[in-house]
Amino acid sequence: MSDTVRALRTPRAAGAVGIAFAILLGAAIVLVRVAIPEGQHYAASGGPLSGTSRQTVRTALDLIPFAGIFFLWFIGAVRAHVGDAEDRFLATVFQGSGLIFVATLFGAAACAGSLLATADAGTMGGTRLPQLWYFGGHFTYSLLTTFAMRMAAVFVLSASTVALRLGTFPRWLALLGYLVGLTLLFVVPSVAWAELIFPIWALVVSLHILVAGFRREARARFDGRGDVRAAQ
Repeated sequence: MSDTVRALRTPRAAGAVGIAFAILLGAAIVLVRVAIPEGQHYAASGGPLSGTSRQTVRTALDLIPFAGIFFLWFIGAVRAHVGDAEDRFLATVFQGSGLIFVATLFGAAACAGSLLATADAGTMGGTRLPQLWYFGGHFTYSLLTTFAMRMAAVFVLSASTVALRLGTFPRWLALLGYLVGLTLLFVVPSVAWAELIFPIWALVVSLHILVAGFRREARARFDGRGDVRAAQ
C-alpha cells in the first residue's frame, strides 16, 4: 500500500473513531445525568438508587470502557493526521492529557461501579450508612467533573493550539476549541450537563476530519486521472 493511500485513509480513520467516542461518551453522560439529576443531593441522601436508575447507571458504565478505547485510537489518528510537523512540546501535552483523561474517566467509572455493587452492603443493623453514599458519590463526581474534565480541557486547548499553528483545522474550529477548553476548565465543575461540550467538540472535529479526508481523496483521484491522461 502506498504512502499516499495511507495518508488518505488516516483522516477517515480519525473521523470514524472520533465520532464513535463522541457518541459513546455523550450517551454515558446523558444516562448518568438522567438517572442522577443532582449528584450531590443523591450522595447526601444516604440511600441507594432505585432499580431503574441503578440499571441506567450500569448501562452508562458499560459504555465508558469502549469510549475510552475509541478515544485512544482518536489520539493516535489525530497525531498521524498532523504528521511530523507537530510541535514536540505541545504533542507531549496533547498526548499526556489525553491519557490522563482516559485513566481518570476509568477511575470514576470503577468508583461508581463499586458504589453500586456495595449498595446493599452499606447498612448496619438495617440502617443505611449515609457516610458511604456521601463519600462514594462525592468521590465519583469529583473524578469525573473536576479532574477528568479538566484534563479534557488541557487536551482540547493543546489540540487547538497545534491546529492553529499548523493550519490543520480551520481557524474558526481552533478558536471554538479554545472556548470549549476554557468552559471545561472553569465552568463544568459547577454547571450540570456542561461536560457534554467535550463529546460535542470531538464530534465536530471528527466530522471535519472525515469530510476533509474525503475531499483530499477526491482531489487525489482527480489529479491521478489527469496525470494518466497527460501521459497518454
